[in-house]
Amino acid sequence: MPATRHLPTPESEDLIALTRDIAAKELAPRVAGDERAGAFPRDVFTTLGRAGLLTLPYPEEFGGGDQPYEVYLQVLEEIGAVWASVGVGVSVHALSCFPLFAYGTDEQRAEWLPGMLSGEQLGAYCLSEAHAGSDPAAMRARAVRDGDSYVLNGAKAWTTHGGEADFYTVMARTSDDGARGISCFHVPAGTPGLEFDPPEDKMGLMGSTTATVRLEDARVPAANLIGAEGQGLSIALAGLDAGRLGIAAVATGLAQGALDHAVAYAKHREAFGKAIIDHQGLAFVLADMAAAIESSRATYLSAARLKDAGRPYGREASIAKLIATDNAMKVTTDAVQVLGGAGYTRDFPVERFMREAKVMQIFEGTNQIQRLVISRHLARAR
Repeated sequence: MPATRHLPTPESEDLIALTRDIAAKELAPRVAGDERAGAFPRDVFTTLGRAGLLTLPYPEEFGGGDQPYEVYLQVLEEIGAVWASVGVGVSVHALSCFPLFAYGTDEQRAEWLPGMLSGEQLGAYCLSEAHAGSDPAAMRARAVRDGDSYVLNGAKAWTTHGGEADFYTVMARTSDDGARGISCFHVPAGTPGLEFDPPEDKMGLMGSTTATVRLEDARVPAANLIGAEGQGLSIALAGLDAGRLGIAAVATGLAQGALDHAVAYAKHREAFGKAIIDHQGLAFVLADMAAAIESSRATYLSAARLKDAGRPYGREASIAKLIATDNAMKVTTDAVQVLGGAGYTRDFPVERFMREAKVMQIFEGTNQIQRLVISRHLARAR
């Protein structure tokens, strides 16, 4: 059953209704086939963009929806409940737009943001490296100033939309000054020297292309520097707080989808003369699944409302990401158990949900890193 939502405006209620309609008509009929084939659904992002759903939290003057984060995240949850790969992609695209929106010049925003926010362009976010995932300050990719250009060299690992995106928001080292030596660049697809490894052969999220991005003497104009030299890591970390909320919302949607399938199955599958949902042992499992999902939703919405109010929300974003993704792993595993042997087959989607939930405990900062962030906030509050 669809989640019960308390939304701030009639417009936001219409957005949820629109999202559910598109998810039912455009996403649901093809998700199983595209995931099994590992097909990247580029046209879906165009559809979402044209419907105004791709970049809801950005201002109308640039083509965004000018919606509060608490609305945007609930839209993202609705997408994630039907197709997690697309939900993750929408979150990553919003993250890839953030540095330009928050730190770009007026000229940069006027030139690039409208295309990014229309759905005609899809973004990728290049921060991690093979040896520098949880420790981005250890990155080695470099950008060297050469006249009116920067020349970029290095490799960025685990890039969602790698090889599929129209632009890449790239963090690269411009000096050896540790965390203060990293800068942010806008790198259009088609830039000579921008190359891609074959996509990763992943456990889940088959419809989301993940690849290493290679920069081999890739030259971009100096005007493509976003913010100041040395500001890149602070830009990246500011964006990750919002990105963590995006993943929390997608994980909550994924868990909701798993619960919906488990409940539907439990109502029709019979054992010992009655529907298995009427057996207390299994009914309590479903109840715990529902409680976990509601707690995930409440946690990410609490953090989103702090963000919308302009208040610090980094600790709360880490809590939301931790709670929602751990809960998604538990709920999807329980969904497989509810279906029994059938849940272990590809005749039902719950095994896919379980595989998809696992990576959500890893990307946008592992859940061990989230615990580190939360504990550091606690230490500073003494």
